[in-house]
Amino acid sequence: MQFIDLKSQQKKIRKKIEARLNNVLDHGQYIMGQEISELENQLAKFVDCKHAIGVSSGTDALLLALMSYDIGPGDAIITTPFTFISTVEVICLLGATPVFVDINPDTYNIDSLAIEDTILKCKNEPYHVRGIIAVDLFGLSADYDTINDVAKRYNLFVIEDAAQSFGATYHDHRTCALADISCTSFFPAKPLGGYGDGGMCFTNDDAHAAKIKSLMLHGQGSHRYEHVHIGINGRLDTMQAAILLEKFDIFPDELIARQNVANHYTDAFKEHPSIITPYIPMRCQSSWAQYSIQVESSDQRQRLQAYLKNNDIPSAIYYPIPIHQQPAFKNKTNESFPVSEAVSQRIMSLPMHPYLSPEQQSNVIKTVLKGLE
Repeated sequence: MQFIDLKSQQKKIRKKIEARLNNVLDHGQYIMGQEISELENQLAKFVDCKHAIGVSSGTDALLLALMSYDIGPGDAIITTPFTFISTVEVICLLGATPVFVDINPDTYNIDSLAIEDTILKCKNEPYHVRGIIAVDLFGLSADYDTINDVAKRYNLFVIEDAAQSFGATYHDHRTCALADISCTSFFPAKPLGGYGDGGMCFTNDDAHAAKIKSLMLHGQGSHRYEHVHIGINGRLDTMQAAILLEKFDIFPDELIARQNVANHYTDAFKEHPSIITPYIPMRCQSSWAQYSIQVESSDQRQRLQAYLKNNDIPSAIYYPIPIHQQPAFKNKTNESFPVSEAVSQRIMSLPMHPYLSPEQQSNVIKTVLKGLE
């Protein structure tokens, strides 16, 4: 059994992918080929956003979004400590300061009701809070109605880190269209993943779209050798765009399959006294990048993982060390974020992909329940 089964997916569409790649080889536009604009147009339409800009990775998408706001030393960005390092490292790479807000214990996303208090606490700090990066963890969107409302009151921008949530919905709107700029990743393990690195920025703002397009091309101006910004080499690869076009064609069906797997798991686990199943708020749907449960303790988690491994069932622990406790940040903050710290010791993820058979799902369920006896 695979934790994420990319081979079954590839087998289903391999001939179409090969045809797409052969077309790239035939036209020879390996950089900024026509497949990139085709993908951008399709994904912009899917999420109902004016601009979609293909970039080299989800991390670079976040970096470019911040660069489009001229973030630098003296600025601060509010975000969550329970995420992958890329969310925070882009802030630090620009010389800005990350300011953490603990997570909601139910959704694992940033606690939207605690953001305003944090903004007010920063009034006497030597930095100026400029924006918020909210993370859609495990495929579930953050609470953007509240986040955007707070941001508007304090004149802040909002960036949606949708690296894990492409395809999800929040209050009848698709993720990647819920903030001033939204960023997603096409890392192979993501709900819509390529066969290498890739990412995309989404925005309805014409000026920010134009600036991101410039910044990702070394700050290019009206022609190749005019540079109006200090930028990066942040282009999406044509080959990856070609692959993603074929994978996107089956993506809606895969979202349904992921939801069915999640429903099967939740129905089996929701009454178990030692398991906390994922919480999905009303009018929201996850893209189920991961299916994560909480157990009672780190010791119980360790025992359960060992039992699953002995029965040939993979599992994973995402973010066992919150960002504020990482060695790279040990001299940057002395604060404690108790919800993130507690969840990091108890959470674990089970196999989740569209190609898990009912028999495989039942085997996972049976083995988890047996392992908790």
